[in-house]
Amino acid sequence: MNSFARREGLEAASFTSLGAMSRVTFGFYDFEKGEYEPIKLDEQVEVLSLIGNVSRKDDGSPQVHPHIVVGRRDGAAMGGHLLEGHVKPTLEVTLTEEPANLRRRYNAKMGLPLIDLSEG
Repeated sequence: MNSFARREGLEAASFTSLGAMSRVTFGFYDFEKGEYEPIKLDEQVEVLSLIGNVSRKDDGSPQVHPHIVVGRRDGAAMGGHLLEGHVKPTLEVTLTEEPANLRRRYNAKMGLPLIDLSEG
């Protein structure tokens, strides 16, 4: 989605999605390590909710921030930050461009690029 955001010149947007995936990798942010811990799920799942936003980082490149909840065959749900997913058979995405420019600034204390509310 980063390449789509870059190609389309998205400054600020939000999105929702639903559909299905044949495998997905979630991320759980470990504050002590300052990185996402990957959690892989290699099975067909329903995408119950995929939501997020697009903003710009300090260098002007797009930052896509997606979170996902999927349903497994037995009805159990799993979710987290979406690191990677393989769409199968389809994923319906609704994207809404926002009127204000969302900007992210790296926050050293949190170890993450966070939305800067002073920009806007």
